[in-house]
Amino acid sequence: MLLKNAILLNIFPPRVEQADLRVEAGKIRVRAKNLRLQGGEEAVDLAGAFVMPGMVNAHTHLYSSLARGMPGPARPPKNFLEILQKVWWKLDRALDEESVYYSALVGAVEAAKCGTTTIVDHHASPTSIAGSLDVIRGALEKVGLRGVLCYEVTDRGGRRERDMGLEENDRFIECHRRDPKFRGIVGAHASFTLNDGSLKACSELAERHGTGVHIHVAEDTIDVKDSKTRHHCGLADRLARHGILGKRSILAHCVHFTSGDFLRVHRTQSWVVHNPRSNMNNAVGHAPLHLFGTRTALGTDGFPADMFEETRCGFFRKQETKDKAAGTVLPQLLQGGQQMVSEIYSERFGALEPDSNADLAVLDYSPPTRLTEDTLLGHFLFGMRSSMVKSVMVDGKWIVWDRRLLGVDEDEVMGTSRNIAQKLWERIRKQ
Repeated sequence: MLLKNAILLNIFPPRVEQADLRVEAGKIRVRAKNLRLQGGEEAVDLAGAFVMPGMVNAHTHLYSSLARGMPGPARPPKNFLEILQKVWWKLDRALDEESVYYSALVGAVEAAKCGTTTIVDHHASPTSIAGSLDVIRGALEKVGLRGVLCYEVTDRGGRRERDMGLEENDRFIECHRRDPKFRGIVGAHASFTLNDGSLKACSELAERHGTGVHIHVAEDTIDVKDSKTRHHCGLADRLARHGILGKRSILAHCVHFTSGDFLRVHRTQSWVVHNPRSNMNNAVGHAPLHLFGTRTALGTDGFPADMFEETRCGFFRKQETKDKAAGTVLPQLLQGGQQMVSEIYSERFGALEPDSNADLAVLDYSPPTRLTEDTLLGHFLFGMRSSMVKSVMVDGKWIVWDRRLLGVDEDEVMGTSRNIAQKLWERIRKQ
């Protein structure tokens, strides 16, 4: 395929260039102006549309997709632990295979239409563990997205459920070691729901597979306090002691880490993922982005995979805290997610360059002022929206064309999901 007359955008560092792209076997092969059509190629004239790399949601929970509008508990949660106990831990226990599939399918449909092409998911369904990651894979595959998947290991359901979670991670990682679109990583809930033996089991499994651990870290003060009171050490020290920190591990949140904790994390080159909308919604505090370092990425933690919106919310929140670096840090996190999955897949993502994966989004945006490398960040933060995503390509194939999902009946998906959500909510009510 030859994509003609595009304006190629790289958000961070800012880059704007008019060029054509030659796509072959899922890769961008040539980037240059005025490329000529070769035999057997299909020409697609983008007529000056903006093209940017497909976005990465570096930490989310697809199983929350059917929670939208769900009745809340009779007594509103008083703190973060009660939010987990009264809402999310009831929801994940009520999930069955059908609701796991449609939760993932709804999340994938929304992600694709927002220009998000890779999802790093953190899953939990304690009464439907075995094979659950394949169910999610099937939903993402139907839409055409890439996915880095894991099952959340925790002790809160007892040893049998913990072991089943470890087995599900083990099986999925091994089966998808060379899958071009899917990868596995070891999942863990949070330090405060894992004993020492379980943390060690997660790190040993990750080491055996040459991967990392995807875990919630210091999202709320409960995680930090638990480490001090029950284990008599700092949270970063506990994670390091049990081999959780490392270049391939993903630490979600880190809201209540100190500068010393971050130094420990940086020495191990662990990834840190910021989730601004979730942090605001749960009122857990303000992540110290100035301490996050360079191996950082952006996630939605269960919110829809609209990375335009996530970036903008994070930017405005940091502006409110008078963080002068907000204008560059938040767009940089988008690039960080692409670097993260590049390491996981051992391939190049996030660059519309030769030999990079052909994952991209075409935007229908008409800038009211000049769009240059100097003004791009301003346009991205204050002008561009996910609703402007017109077409999306993954692995060299269009999955969205002219705002229409290809191969997926969106109305049927949403109609069926509404019925499944009602049954899910009824099971929650009966707990």
